[in-house]
Amino acid sequence: MELRDVRTFAAVARHLSFHRAAQEVHVAQSTVSARIAALEDELQVRLFERLGRRVALTEAGERLRQFAVKLLDLEDEARAWVAGASEARGALTIRVPESLCAWRMGGLIRRYRERFPHLQLRFTSCTVDGLEKDLRQGVTDLAFLMADSVRAGDMVVEALGVEPLVLVAGAGHRLALGGPCTVDALADETLVLSSADCAYRKPFEQLLAEAGVHPAASLEFSSAAALRGCLAGGLGVSILPALAVRDDVAAGRLALLPWAGPVLETAVLMLHHRDKWLSPPLAAFMDLMRQELMAGAAPASPILLEPAVAREQRERAGGKGAGCCAPGA
Repeated sequence: MELRDVRTFAAVARHLSFHRAAQEVHVAQSTVSARIAALEDELQVRLFERLGRRVALTEAGERLRQFAVKLLDLEDEARAWVAGASEARGALTIRVPESLCAWRMGGLIRRYRERFPHLQLRFTSCTVDGLEKDLRQGVTDLAFLMADSVRAGDMVVEALGVEPLVLVAGAGHRLALGGPCTVDALADETLVLSSADCAYRKPFEQLLAEAGVHPAASLEFSSAAALRGCLAGGLGVSILPALAVRDDVAAGRLALLPWAGPVLETAVLMLHHRDKWLSPPLAAFMDLMRQELMAGAAPASPILLEPAVAREQRERAGGKGAGCCAPGA
């Protein structure tokens, strides 16, 4: 077997599409078909079932996929160690929440590019759906979640830190102008939620359900910019990482609600498949993220300290709240 054909097979197996595989390996679709046919002829097995426009791995194809991942990892490892960091090539695909990428990773990516100038980075927004499958199949090399926990027996999960969450609304929203915002105050309120920042919203929705509070029909956005724009227009209330709304709050476009409920925070988790070979470029990216997040966040501005001040006042009055999104909850 030629490694070129194995790499092409692995691309088709990941995408289950000859067209998308051709785009990945930069050849014509007819070339992809020819390489797969050559592999099938050499191995005397059928690797894919072609069902109309659908493509599915056969049992033999699934077995070869597992070996292909190992073969290509070994090839990448050999290239990386022989060439050295400055000449490392290839690509990393990383799934990351939009707010984490925007507010935590800008300087990190610049430093990484200086170290690995020829390596391509692909960042995709992080949703929980399909994440485990993508990590197992090698579609995604590394993933980050903003969630309290994740259940996946064949994944290595590392907690890197905790991000505070805040409730926000337009500056003129009724809940921003009144007294302490309780759980009950959210009854019949429109929740404006993010699908791109993973799972931190789920514990909040669970908190409302357990309290018997029923918001109005929610709105969901995959774009953080669109979400914040709608909030600024007075559309409803959202729960977001504090860093993601810092500039909007400072500019007066959004307002922090004086939340009087349990502490809102989320863990930041880093995940990869347990059998994934951690190439030098991948290991270096992981180390940079550890340094960025585990070193501790910069001191928060007075605006972002408002929820903590309110919490301290409640605690002095004897009313401690439990974190709804704490790691290990």
